Amino acid sequence: MNEQVGLANTFEAHRNHLQAVAFRLLGSLSEAEDAVQEAWLRLSRADGRGIENMGGWLTTVVSRICLDMLRSRKSRREESLETQLPDTFSSQENIIDPEQEAVLADSVGIALLVVLGNLNPAERITFVLHDVFSMPFTEIAPIVGKSESATRQLASRARRRIRGVKAIPEADLDHQRDVVQAFLAAAHSGDFDALVNALDPDVILRDDRQTGSSRVTRGAAALAKQVSGRAQKAAQLALVNGQVGIIAAPRGRLLYVLQFTVHHGKITEVDLISDPEHVSKLDLAVLGD
Repeated sequence: MNEQVGLANTFEAHRNHLQAVAFRLLGSLSEAEDAVQEAWLRLSRADGRGIENMGGWLTTVVSRICLDMLRSRKSRREESLETQLPDTFSSQENIIDPEQEAVLADSVGIALLVVLGNLNPAERITFVLHDVFSMPFTEIAPIVGKSESATRQLASRARRRIRGVKAIPEADLDHQRDVVQAFLAAAHSGDFDALVNALDPDVILRDDRQTGSSRVTRGAAALAKQVSGRAQKAAQLALVNGQVGIIAAPRGRLLYVLQFTVHHGKITEVDLISDPEHVSKLDLAVLGD
């Protein structure tokens, strides 16, 4: 009994770290807690006396559990809308602690959390363990079932996808950022005049959440009236197909992506994309500082 209590105390000392790892790997607080609990069950069935590096052993176990969960999630894509974009359209009933999840998502970075969801399981595991938690490739390779060289390639590929290697020239990117940031700030504050100023007079908004004639909004005044004061608080700038766009993802759960066309300092087209299948085909990347 004393041995089991000691094992439990040791596990609790590592719980916060394990949950941080699992959350970044899975992007879901509820799933992260499930993974951590499964790690405890495996530890309780193991001979703890034979484990020299408990922190490393637990991190490896949690990572393998998360990898299995990501692969299972991917294989079930056709069964559920929620799994097409992992944990982005799940019901509020499944959130164990919304405030805690919001804090975790904010600490990771909303855009990064969404972009991580577009990596394949092995890429995501490798990137998070190496680039976020500084685990050496020699330890990651057995987790993903690859050679050390192949694991390095996974990390490199993940970095390219996360950072958006096909981005437009820096000067154009800065110009787009200024325009889209002005639009987002005005939408947050409800500044109608600033919104109109950011938009081309003949701007078009296409919203895939709507049907029929309401799917398209034309004109700066009409669009400004539609979005003024209604922007999601969690909306953030990101790269969308190499251009500056917006990701709206409260608590890391993707609601929609805004894709912009900018000409001569004005927004001429806006596409609001929320359909999971369409979003999964977008090239989303983190917009650097």
